Amino acid sequence: MMQSWDILEWFTYQADSPLLFTQLYFWVFFALVMAGYSLVYKHTARRNVFLFAVSLFFYYKTSGFYLVILLFSTCVDFFIGHAIYHNKVNWQKQALVGLSVVVNLFVLGYFKYAYFVADFVQGLTGIEWEVINQFALWTNEAIGTNFIFDRILLPVGISFFTFQTISYSVDIYRGDVKPVKNILDFGFYVSFFPQLVAGPIVRASEFIPQLYEPYNLSKERAGLGVFWILNGLVKKLVLADYLAVQFIDRVFDNPQLYGGFETMSALFGYSMQVYADFSGYTDVAIGIAMLLGFTLPKNFNSPYKASSVADFWRRWHLSLSTWLRDYLYIPLGGNRKGTLASYFIVLSFLVMISLVVGSLILSIALAGIFVIAYLLMRYNSNAERWVNTNINLMLTMVLGGLWHGSSWNFVTWGTLNGIGLVVYKNWKKISPWADKSRWYNRSIGLALTLVFITFTRAWFRSPTWDGAIEILSKIPNDFGWATVDEVFISNWKYFVVLISGYLIHWIPSIYKANLRKAVSTAPVWVLFLLAFAATLAIYQILSAEVQPFIYFAF
Repeated sequence: MMQSWDILEWFTYQADSPLLFTQLYFWVFFALVMAGYSLVYKHTARRNVFLFAVSLFFYYKTSGFYLVILLFSTCVDFFIGHAIYHNKVNWQKQALVGLSVVVNLFVLGYFKYAYFVADFVQGLTGIEWEVINQFALWTNEAIGTNFIFDRILLPVGISFFTFQTISYSVDIYRGDVKPVKNILDFGFYVSFFPQLVAGPIVRASEFIPQLYEPYNLSKERAGLGVFWILNGLVKKLVLADYLAVQFIDRVFDNPQLYGGFETMSALFGYSMQVYADFSGYTDVAIGIAMLLGFTLPKNFNSPYKASSVADFWRRWHLSLSTWLRDYLYIPLGGNRKGTLASYFIVLSFLVMISLVVGSLILSIALAGIFVIAYLLMRYNSNAERWVNTNINLMLTMVLGGLWHGSSWNFVTWGTLNGIGLVVYKNWKKISPWADKSRWYNRSIGLALTLVFITFTRAWFRSPTWDGAIEILSKIPNDFGWATVDEVFISNWKYFVVLISGYLIHWIPSIYKANLRKAVSTAPVWVLFLLAFAATLAIYQILSAEVQPFIYFAF
């Protein structure tokens, strides 16, 4: 008989056991959600309230009392959105949008970047800045709780729902969407549980109209939803977790014990792991949303088929890439012009780099680059447009890197990808291999892009900047040609799974589309057989400890 304490754990936050798609508990939760949903789905208002309530419970089970942060963001942007819509004075509308951006970014910055800023200030001035969780401290004083206040924990999914609430205010200002009818509907949009903690980022203009549409689930759409759920779970549990546990984590945890070939193999494995992990999550989220009658945006389009860095970023994490394009790159000036904001951010970054590195030569070099760029822009209109375009592109990628994490590793990763985009944009104008209609040009581009993206991920995966350098330096300095066959033999299962993952990824899209159609139109008994086969495969290869989703950390 289950003890009362065990039952209580099902309804209270457990820090060591968040509610994940990979847990049996989640699927019990989802089954209960569907049972309750069957009673309210025909009435849109009741449906929205019901899903809002279960989404809040889901987030509470994932992040505990940080649920208050989610509710705070919801309330702030709901009222700001209405104020923007009903205000007729343009500068006041702009001020309200600015207020939404400032409030949301302040909350995000406080919880995500406090330690990063404190470390920067200490390294620059020697002043030790003690970071205290004021939110926990105030709560303890106000209502007598006992939250830990001497460190700040990152609320799960804060980067995702913050960007969603910002898009709501901006979309209302642009006239792309009208404000929702009531705060419960808006809360449902912000907190919709399938995509709440790891995306995809859902724009208000894409999702809010669905709040008022009647529930419609055809047999084919239900079958497609089941396909996406199974596809995502297999990606995560059979591919991503197996690669991580069997090889990748061991190499990155102790790089000094491994040679260059092993570190290179771990890097290419990590490229597949992070894709299978993140796209696996979004596949499950899309499938669950389909069964509930909602459509989430596509987040990946076979990114390792990309034949250039620009093509890669048109295929990878589409909801973030397009969000950054429409809400950051274009407002900064896009490929047309520069803005005061873009120049200020560039100057700030140059000053920060100079101060962190502490090199007089580097400071002079950066100052020289800044002066030369200014003179070119001042006296040549073509040069002005070229500089502005590349500045805005670089800033978007650097800030996109910083969105992923509060460390110089992510700044470096974003900067390298920005450089890659700038180099490609200028190289393609004179490249003799730019014609991608020829298969060998596409193959060369695919290989170079995969290598570049993979090697920049050394900073994405390593805990420290020096750790990334150590990983990369192993490859040219200690490749270990003599032990390649031994590494293959002793880790043959890892290489079979890794190579299979890439080969499946490179299957032409038309065949994958045909497979999805075949599954979505199959009889119910076939879907049951597929679910059973997928469960069996997961059980056979499942690692002893399920790995957390990588993007939960962002």
